[in-house]
Amino acid sequence: MEGNRNGLTRLLGGLLLPAAAVAALVWFAAAVDGLDRGRAEEDRRRLEETLRRGCVACYAAEGAYPASLDDLTERYGIQIDGERYTVRYSAFAENLMPDITVLENTP
Repeated sequence: MEGNRNGLTRLLGGLLLPAAAVAALVWFAAAVDGLDRGRAEEDRRRLEETLRRGCVACYAAEGAYPASLDDLTERYGIQIDGERYTVRYSAFAENLMPDITVLENTP
C-alpha cells in the first residue's frame, strides 16, 4: 500500500511542476498582450489629441481651422504613420472644429 501512495505522489509531483510552468507562461503571455493593446490604444489616442491641438493652434494663429489634413500636417509638422493609422478629417466650416477620427489599421 505504501508503494502505491509513493508512486501516486511522484506522478502528481511530476505533473504538477510542468502544469504550473505552463500556467505561468500562459499568464505571462496574456499580460504582455494586454500591455501591447494598452500601448497601441494610448498611441492612437495621443495622435488624435495631437491633431486636435494642432487644429486649435492653427485657429489661434490664423483665425480659421485647417481646411484639410494635409494643411494641418504641413503647417504644424505633425507626422502620421499611414501604414498604422487611418485618419478621417472632416472640416465643415473654417470657424468650426473639424471632426477628427483616428483608426488603427489591422495587419
